[in-house]
Amino acid sequence: MDRIDAMKVFVTAIDEGSLAGAARRLKRSPTAVSRALSFLEAHVGVELLHRTTRTLKLSDAGQRYAAACRRVLVDLEEADMFAGGERSAPRGMLTISAPPIVGEEVVHPIVDEFLDLHPAVSVRLLLLDRFVNLVDEGVDIALRIGHLADSSHISTRLGGDVRRVVVASPHYLATHPRVEEPADLTKHKIVAFANFGLDSWSFTPAQGSSIPRTVQFTPRCIVNSVRAAAASAAAGRGLTRLYSYHVADYVRDGRLTTVLADAEHPPLPVHLLAPQGRMPVPKVRAFVDFATPRLRSEFARLASQAGTLG
Repeated sequence: MDRIDAMKVFVTAIDEGSLAGAARRLKRSPTAVSRALSFLEAHVGVELLHRTTRTLKLSDAGQRYAAACRRVLVDLEEADMFAGGERSAPRGMLTISAPPIVGEEVVHPIVDEFLDLHPAVSVRLLLLDRFVNLVDEGVDIALRIGHLADSSHISTRLGGDVRRVVVASPHYLATHPRVEEPADLTKHKIVAFANFGLDSWSFTPAQGSSIPRTVQFTPRCIVNSVRAAAASAAAGRGLTRLYSYHVADYVRDGRLTTVLADAEHPPLPVHLLAPQGRMPVPKVRAFVDFATPRLRSEFARLASQAGTLG
């Protein structure tokens, strides 16, 4: 059996989460997929996947091997692309990651338009509330909100920077102590969204100081879903902190009110990010060129809406 082909099966099985899913995507039988994985494990001499009838879980060795396989497969794709010339038409699987809400509402419609224009391209859209490792996880393009760490990745600034806002329902604010400065939060119930701080929030320094104000708290409720955090706050369960675009509709229709606007940190930048070696690949280059003006327009709209939130 060809080892490169077995690597492709292995990576596909991980991405799909099951042997049956890999079989469907690769148009092979489940038996053929299982045989390829067994071949690969026999070749490396360790178990790569813990398999059940319904799920797959990477072993520790499998996690390291999966990252190496993705790099090998990317290098091969790039070699094929360069051999075929830079005028090659976009084709193949394009993997994109984005935060869930903006991914659903902004990125997904743009992906659909892109697919209509490029019938030889398929897209795997990962909506994740975490930063992905682009190389190890085989991601071609990531939409990232926040300051970028130094790296060799290629970034495209999209503008329309994103605010982090603290909100609560008008009823909650009317029946609890006033919130006039960050320290006042210690008197309140907090609905903590995991990505924005489970036991503390940071704010800009007080006037005349250079030290950010950090407020410690014990949350009344912890959630790992933006929608759940916003809904709990709107139901009067306490204050929560989210991105401005997460709560824009709630604020506009009066279900939530922003507080501490003058203590917010500066808005965060938004970028498209791609590994340096992936940018010349036609499907990656084509998507970045297609998506960038559309994303800039959408984030400019979101930033304009955020400016009305108070």
